[in-house]
Amino acid sequence: LDKHTQWGIDFLERYAKFVKERIEIEQNYAKQLRNLVKKYCPKRSSKDEEPRFTSCIAFFNILNELNDYAGQREVVAEEMAHRVYGELMRYAHDLKTERKMHLQEGRKAQQYLDMCWKQMDNSKKKFERECREAEKAQQSYERLDNDTNATKADVEKAKQQLNLRTHMADENKNEYAAQLQNFNGEQHKHFYVVIPQIYKQLQEMDERRTIKLSECYRGFADSERKVIPIISKCLEGMILAAKSVDERRDSQMVVDSFKSGFEPPGDFPFEDYSQHIYRTISDGTISASKQESGKMDAKTTVGKAKGKLWLFGKKPKPQSPPLTPTSLFTSSTPNGSQFLTFSIEPVHYCMNEIKTGKPRIPSFRSLKRGVSLIMALEDFSHLPPEQRRKKLQQRIDELNRELQKESDQKDALNKMKDVYEKNPQMGDPGSLQPKLAETMNNIDRLRMEIHKNEAWLSEVEGKTGGRGDRRHSSDINHLVTQGRESPEGSYTDDANQEVRGPPQQHGHHSEFDDEFEDDDPLPAIGHCKAIYPFDGHNEGTLAMKEGEVLYIIEEDKGDGWTRARRQNGEEGYVPTSYIDVTLEKNSKGAVTYI
Repeated sequence: LDKHTQWGIDFLERYAKFVKERIEIEQNYAKQLRNLVKKYCPKRSSKDEEPRFTSCIAFFNILNELNDYAGQREVVAEEMAHRVYGELMRYAHDLKTERKMHLQEGRKAQQYLDMCWKQMDNSKKKFERECREAEKAQQSYERLDNDTNATKADVEKAKQQLNLRTHMADENKNEYAAQLQNFNGEQHKHFYVVIPQIYKQLQEMDERRTIKLSECYRGFADSERKVIPIISKCLEGMILAAKSVDERRDSQMVVDSFKSGFEPPGDFPFEDYSQHIYRTISDGTISASKQESGKMDAKTTVGKAKGKLWLFGKKPKPQSPPLTPTSLFTSSTPNGSQFLTFSIEPVHYCMNEIKTGKPRIPSFRSLKRGVSLIMALEDFSHLPPEQRRKKLQQRIDELNRELQKESDQKDALNKMKDVYEKNPQMGDPGSLQPKLAETMNNIDRLRMEIHKNEAWLSEVEGKTGGRGDRRHSSDINHLVTQGRESPEGSYTDDANQEVRGPPQQHGHHSEFDDEFEDDDPLPAIGHCKAIYPFDGHNEGTLAMKEGEVLYIIEEDKGDGWTRARRQNGEEGYVPTSYIDVTLEKNSKGAVTYI
């Protein structure tokens, strides 16, 4: 039993070691998955590098799901460490202590029985020795009693010695009988009560060890089974990401990104150089000259065609015409009329002037050309019309967002100033005046920039509209155009209804209006559906059930939390990885208040 119980404890510790190694495998697997996701996640240093194609967005969604999957592997490791490995180590320690106690009880019982046997054996030997001495005393007495030469005193002395030995033998006999009876009772108790009880305790201990192993086996499997639904949802998310790939939308994005807005070049007019030739030549000569000129024109045409086919071949060296408004925007037809067009040659010329680094003699013409190039870079006039329109629209949107932030900051400073005026102990109202003046200057500067860029945008749209070029932009460009923000921060659904004039200065709102403006809830920019339940015990969080639909009022700022609102108006933050977000296309976006 000693060896068996020791083997059981060793087996328990061996299984605990197995669980520990499995935990390390899960932790390393989760760590490697997170490192893999971190390695292939985009480093969004600028907006231009953000993924736009559906294939890229799907891949990054797969990376997010894989990151959640790695988190579930960590949950498995933590559950095994707490529920299985930790419990096994504590139970193994308790098992060793209990086994040691039971074995000590068995050794004590055996030692007590051995002690009783020794006492009984000693009394038995003493009784046997006294009986032999009594027999010797009796033989000596009988020999002296039969001897006629023995004196009466010797006979009396031998008789007394016989009586003494006989008495001592009787006493040892009684003691031996008592010790024997005691030993038999202890032996019966030892084999029928004490040892069976110890064996029963050892048996129960071993059975509890077996039950504990069974529970740990079940807990080992339950740790994996609990996360299977979440892992399945992660895999479903990967499948949905794969289904969201739209090749036509990606192609349309490429078309919209590189669409120039230029018209294809027209046919070359026939230049007749034979008008002044004397026409009295014979028909054969004329026909021969026509054939020769036809051959020459064919060669010239082929040469021109070769020089013109530069879309996928070698680009020809552009000419250097003077940069005049006529050469930029007008062209003549054979009949002498002029029509509006945009020549591509000056653009190539300007770009070549930027790229070439050859030193030239400074002159007024080169200085004027450099100033023109700087202005072109500011209003994007060096870009094709369609790309220029997009760049201007992006800049207007960014300026509108900055204008909205400055306006919010101005309102916050005005309210703070009012509070300081009502409660002078809180601060000096004059200390806010420099910051308020700076904010007003920034607002005026942003409005001027917006007005200037909108004038350029109107110019581009007017030219492209006059040329008859109807741009078929993608859904993303429609979103930018339809959701364009005016200088005052308002939105118009129709681009033709936007005010291109200078922004009007609004008067200051009263304190009554400002108080009610602060109470207005943030607009909803989309909705979401809870993928997993969230308890929301912490302050500022919002509890949600699985499948619950909420309104999105503020997107994730990179910290993993999204601000949401219920239909009853309750607001709070929820984990971004626990929800499926769908943003509205024409939403203005959440506004960050100071």
